[in-house]
Parts: sequence; C-alpha cells; structure tokens
Amino acid sequence: MTASTAPRPRGRLSLYLDLIRWDRPAGWLLLLWPTLSALWVAAGGFPGWHLLLVFSLGTILMRSAGCCVNDVADRDFDRHVKRTAQRPVTSGAVSVREALLLAAGLALLSLVLVLSTNTVTVFWSLGALAVTLLYPYAKRWVSMPQAVLGVAFSFGIPMAFTALAVPLSPLVAWLVLSNLLWVLAYDTEYAMVDRDDDLKIGMKTSAITLGRWDVMAVTAFYLGSLLIWVAVLWDRWPAWSLVLGSLGALGQVGWHVSLIRRRERAGCFQAFRANHWLGATLFAALVLGSLLG
Repeated sequence: MTASTAPRPRGRLSLYLDLIRWDRPAGWLLLLWPTLSALWVAAGGFPGWHLLLVFSLGTILMRSAGCCVNDVADRDFDRHVKRTAQRPVTSGAVSVREALLLAAGLALLSLVLVLSTNTVTVFWSLGALAVTLLYPYAKRWVSMPQAVLGVAFSFGIPMAFTALAVPLSPLVAWLVLSNLLWVLAYDTEYAMVDRDDDLKIGMKTSAITLGRWDVMAVTAFYLGSLLIWVAVLWDRWPAWSLVLGSLGALGQVGWHVSLIRRRERAGCFQAFRANHWLGATLFAALVLGSLLG
C-alpha cells in the first residue's frame, strides 16, 4: 500500500464516538423506550420537560458509559470475534485508561442530571451504575448473563416513579419483569449472532445455554413480556391504546421469529437491531392513550 492510498489516522473524537456506538443508536433506544414508558405511566401522562430531558439524556450517557466499560472488560475476547475485532479498545486505537476515563466522565454527567431530581432517585441511579459495571463480567460466570443486562436496563423504571415521588408498588415490579423478558428476547437474538465464536472462546450466553430451544425461548420471552404489559396496564390506560400497541408489537414479534428461525447470523442481527421499533410502538401507544383518552 502506497502512502497516497494508506488510510488516514482517525482523530480521537471519531474513535470515542465509535467507542460509545454513536453511529448505532439502537442500543440506547432499547434503554430509552421502557424508561420513558415508565415515566408516562407514573405521571399518568406527560411527565414534564424537566424529567423528560433528564431521563433521555441520562439514558444516552449511561448507555455510552456502559459501552466503554464493556469494551474494556471484553477486549481480550473481542479480538477473537470477527464482528468486534476492530473495536477501538480491542484494536489498540484507544487505551484502556482513555476508555475508563471517558466512561467515568459520562457517568458523572449522568449523575449531575439525576441530582436535579431527588435523593431516592439518586440512590437508585447508583444501583444502576453498579449493575452496569457488573454486567460485562457476568458473561464469564452466569449461564444467562442477558438476565443481568435485563436488570441493568430496567433500573430506569423504578427511577421514573421515584423521580415523580410515586410510591413503588407491585405495578413497578411487573413492569420491570415485562422489560426483563423483553431484554432476554432481544439479547438472546444478539447472542445467537456470535454463538459459534463464543463457544470457541468460552463465553457464556443465553444462546449457548438454551441450545436448540433458543427460538422457542425467544418467542416465549416476547409473548410473556407483552402479556404482562397489557395485563398490568389494563385498568390504568385506555384499552384501545393497549390493544393497538400490543397488536403492533405482536406483528413485529412474528417478523423477528421468522428472521431467527434458521439461526443465520444476518437474520439474528437484523432482528436484534429492529427491536427498538417494538419499544417505540408500545411507548407510542401509551402516549396516544394519554392524549386521546
């Protein structure tokens, strides 16, 4: 390769944006929609611009910080997986120290946002941070680390209620369970993409644990999540909006199952990346229900 055709060195900002997956918003959207949905449920409608901004920006910041920590933790594994071998930390373009400093800065900014709410919510945010830091290492010890991710991705639900000073109740627990099942569904699809590589390097995932039952389990996770969502909100939200949202989501579930049933990498990855539309559909149904009654 001649000097004229050699690739130009990438700037630090470009590498940092790649590290936090800025060009792939599906990750933080998967975290955002259930959090905003919880805000709408807790408030009985629009929660106000302050909390909407705090939770939206906080979600993006914490998801970005989590990506940094995840890439540091998995740098020795990622180099053996074709899809992740060129990530900034794994390739050496960004040092471990840089990645951790960036993660700390993003987490600190998120904390500043949460400080504008109340003390209880701040404590919940610290718990969310702890689970976020734990998740990358769960993949070494837990047979279904996707469940740990589900817990991490569900902290925004109780935080939405505490930020609005709404007492935590069984409703919150059911919403968390619904979201946990959804995370198990889409992150198992994600794990199915890398199953062959993960088997070689000894990584634990739900796709490996479930084996030939993976497609059936993903389908059950989706259906369980939607059933709980409709059941716990039935007496709290206009029925027509819940039916509309669940039918839209069910249509997407059917499409996702058709994509993953042959267990091909491209289909599984496509299904995973499209999941944010399912979350957006359910959120839109809540918003429409609150506006039109």
